[in-house]
Formats: sequence, C-alpha cells, structure tokens
Amino acid sequence: MIIPILHLIKLMFTVYLFMSLSLTVLGRNGVRGESGVSDDDLASDIVSHCSSASESASVIEEGTGEVVDEQTAQEETEDKLKQCIDNLMDKSAKTRLAALESLRLGFSSRVLYEFLLERHFTICDCLERSLRKGGGEEQAAAATVCALLCMQLGGGVEGEEGFKMLRPILSSILIDSCASLSARQSCARALGMCCYVSASDDAEDLIKSLGHLESVFVGAYPLGDGTLPAVKAGTPALHSAALQSWALLCTLCPASRINTILNHHLPRLHACLESSEVNFRIAVGETIALLYELGRDIDQEFEYEDCDALCDSLKSLATDGNKHRAKNDRRKQRSIFREVLHYIENEDFTEEKIQFGIEAIYIDGWMRHRIYDAFKEVLESGVRHHLQFNPLLRDIFGLGPPLIMDASVKVTDITRSLSLQSEHLFNSAAFKARTKLRNKVRDKRADVM
Repeated sequence: MIIPILHLIKLMFTVYLFMSLSLTVLGRNGVRGESGVSDDDLASDIVSHCSSASESASVIEEGTGEVVDEQTAQEETEDKLKQCIDNLMDKSAKTRLAALESLRLGFSSRVLYEFLLERHFTICDCLERSLRKGGGEEQAAAATVCALLCMQLGGGVEGEEGFKMLRPILSSILIDSCASLSARQSCARALGMCCYVSASDDAEDLIKSLGHLESVFVGAYPLGDGTLPAVKAGTPALHSAALQSWALLCTLCPASRINTILNHHLPRLHACLESSEVNFRIAVGETIALLYELGRDIDQEFEYEDCDALCDSLKSLATDGNKHRAKNDRRKQRSIFREVLHYIENEDFTEEKIQFGIEAIYIDGWMRHRIYDAFKEVLESGVRHHLQFNPLLRDIFGLGPPLIMDASVKVTDITRSLSLQSEHLFNSAAFKARTKLRNKVRDKRADVM
C-alpha cells in the first residue's frame, strides 16, 4: 500500500508544478499580448539568446553533462530578429532605432547566413531607407548594420548585390559635409568593410570607394604653406575612420596602384604626425607602417626618400613626455610609435596572439593588424565567435572550415600546443598567399586602376 501512495503523491505534485508553470506563462502572455512586446524587451531577449547560444555551441556544461540545445537557441534568436526586421518599417524613429540596435547585437553575436539569405533584399531596402530618410543617429546605426550584413553574407553574389545597392548612399553621406559627423564616421567604416568583403572582380567599386574615403581624410593634410589646417571638434575622428578604411582597401590594390599611393601619400602622412589629436596621429602612424609593408612586399629594398626625418618624428612621438596630454594617451602613443619605428628601421613586429576556443590566429604584420582591427571594430565582443564559425573570416585568416568539436573529447595540453604552433605557421603563410593571389588577380586590371 505504501508504494502506490508514494506514486500517487509524486504524480499529484508533478501535475501541480505543470499547472503553476502554465498559469505563469499564460499570465505573461495575457499582460503583454503578441504585439505588446516592447523594443527594449526585444533587444534584451536577443542579447540573452545570442549570449547563451554563443556560449553553448557544441560545448558541454561542466558538472551537468547536458548539451544546450543549439538549434532551439538559433530558432528563438531568429524569431526575435524577424520582429526587428518588421520594425525597421515602423513610422516611429524610436522603434526603428531600437530595431537597428537589436539587429546589430544579433548579427555580431551569431552567424546567420541561411536566415539572411532569403531576407537580404528586404533588409537592404530597409537600411537604404533609414540611410536616406533617417536622422543622424539612425543613419549611423544603419551604416553599422550594413557592414555586419555584408560580413554575414560574405563574398558571394548576395554580398555583392547588397554592396552595390548600399554603396551609393553610404558614399553620399560620407562626403556630405552637412551630414552628422557620427553618421559620416559610421559610413566611412561601413564603406571600407563592405567593399573589402563584398567588392566583386570589377575594380570600379574599389576605385570609387578609395576615392570617396580619400576625399575625406585629405582634409587633414597640410596646406600650401606646410601648416596643418584647423578642424572643428569631432572631425579628427571622422578623418581617422576614413583613413583606416582607406588603409584596409589598400591591401587589395595591385602593385601599380601601391606605387602611386606611396609616392603621393607618404610625405603628406608624415606631415600629419604633427597633428594635435592623439588618435588621429596613431591612425596616421599605423597607416604609414602598413604602406611601408606594402612597399616592401613589392620591393624588399623599398625606402621612403625622407626616411631619416620620418624616423626622427617617430622617435619623438615614441618618447613623448608632454604633460599637457593625458597619461593614458601618452602611454598608448609611445607604445604604438615604438612599434612603428622598430618596423620601419628593422622590420620588427611584435606578434600578437588572438585565442578563441582551442584555436588562435597570430597578428604578425601591419596588414594583418589593420584587417583584424577592422573586423573587431564592427563585431566588437562577437569577433571571437565569428572567427570560430564565420566562413568569411576563417577564409580571410586562413583557418579553414569551422571545427566540429566532439564535446566528449578533451584536448591535451601537448596536442593543443602543437596544434597552435602549426596553425601559426599555416595562418601566416595562407594569409600572405591569399593577399598575393588577390593582388595578382587585380594586377591583370592594373591599366584601369
């Protein structure tokens, strides 16, 4: 008699729990309603789903032995994103802005190629509308989502179509002196990233994008009398963004174009090292180092004609103790300009290791540094997830197809160490080979560059 009674008590308790949970869920739905979900709730839910899904990808939770359902997390994220896409067409600017922020969080935290494949035309159309008709804040947010969308779609036909659709309006806002500075800065970064990942073999998009970016940062170049122009507050950040995107696209240029760039821009960038804005000086210094690396790839004996004066300027910045500058600014500037100086004088570069999961990439040159930083600026904290799972980034950094890890298999420290060492050699070689291959393909069109 005792055993049946225990079973009955257990059954009654289970029914009670089920009914309580059901009432709680129904209560929530009754209060909100399907159309009553706020924009903040959507953004919060997307962050929550994306965060849990990213952490759970093929990984067993310690101590539980339970594998989190990746498919369910993906479906929940996509449901939220569908609502955000619908909200991009809302009449309320606040609702559209919240939707753009939610899409930014979703796109940076997950790889959503299949989901976006059948919706990219709709999203591109909505982004173009926000860029044309939205205020400065909405334009800036839309431009960032443009970059993320192209990154998600990769270098295929869909990515090219999206870029060709969005490039004219991104360029238009970038060069519009009356547009919001934050919108222009965001468009500068988006134009560089979209062109880098999506530009087709047709050199026209690359040439136009380089030209538009150049037209912005040359505003910081010295005047006819050799003095640097006075610029209004906020403009140096725009100049930095345009210069960095331009430097990113320089890595795609053929040798004939690089030679022209070196001759025209190095002397003017050298003069810009005297700028009073620390972040712009740093962007200039890193660009000089990148151009030097491109020059040495073409000719190992390459040297800037005024190299001694350039090195003197770099030494001054690498030892700057000006008390009028913030302590952190001085420290950051000294560190970076020491690296730039060592590279120009001795071709030395302090290697940086980026670890993600059981893999790693090594930043061992200024081109690789600029490319990684460009992705990091757009993806922010999601960059490691995309390095693990986004085929585009894995192709660019020579990582091969995404690894499929068996969660029951543990990697020993010895195997891991050997794997990372071999990856380092492979990554560097693959990255350089890929860059040279792209340049060789573009060299065939050198006469139109």
